[in-house]
Amino acid sequence: MARELPKTYDPKDVEARLYRFWQDGGYFHTERDEHKKPFTIVMPPPNVTGQLHMGHAMDASLQDVLIRFKRMQGYAALWVPGVDHAGIATQIKVEEELRKEGLTRYDLGREKFLERVWDWKHRFGNRIVEQQKKLGASCDWDRARFTMDEGCSKAVREVFVSLYEQGLIYKGSRIINWCPHCLTALSDAEVEYVDKPGHLWYIRYPLSDGSGDIVVATTRPETMMGDTGVAVNPDDERYKAIVGKNVILPLMNKEIPVVADDYAEMDFGTGCVKMTPAHDPNDFEVG
Repeated sequence: MARELPKTYDPKDVEARLYRFWQDGGYFHTERDEHKKPFTIVMPPPNVTGQLHMGHAMDASLQDVLIRFKRMQGYAALWVPGVDHAGIATQIKVEEELRKEGLTRYDLGREKFLERVWDWKHRFGNRIVEQQKKLGASCDWDRARFTMDEGCSKAVREVFVSLYEQGLIYKGSRIINWCPHCLTALSDAEVEYVDKPGHLWYIRYPLSDGSGDIVVATTRPETMMGDTGVAVNPDDERYKAIVGKNVILPLMNKEIPVVADDYAEMDFGTGCVKMTPAHDPNDFEVG
């Protein structure tokens, strides 16, 4: 007797059973085959900050389409899955959990806090894997990796040292975003800029040759101890005669140069801008 098809599609009746069939059959697992051309995708590892979102679903779907297509074309197609530690983002999530318990990471101490972070990874890293399986992702789960696994960490160190020794990467001074709460550096992607109303302060910087002074307008007078120069616009007729001269940095009694740079706006403040490269990314570029 023929079985009647249901009028509506119920994924619970189909998808979990079909995915188990694929996994049990080892259809996603790939070994090196000298008779087949290799095709590999390394999954951009999702952060273990809780659970996947729509962006992950779209990203996984595109990779899944490609890898399944290459399998059907006869390639030795491998899709390597994994999850990322997401350092500071994961730390923030764990600290949110601790606050619910009335605790901070300082109450726990370094070792206990690390244990809580690893607990979080095991809990939500596994949840993310299960969500990917629900999406039907045809990854080779036998090859799943975590960015903090010993092998991955060693490989990263090996590659970075090798690139450095070959002169392909280098160390240099850079502006960082410092979080005063977490006491750590943040990436540019984790910073949201907010415009707030400010106030202009006018500070007199004497010329070191005693021929006069210039007035600098700034919204951040508290950073002046870190000034390394004063910038004026090269097209500003008022200051062309002093470009290349030195001024005395007030309070510090230190000589700093006057430089010409397009960054200085002639119609903002006095047209003279103090440069603090260790404080502001724009100042860093001018510096």
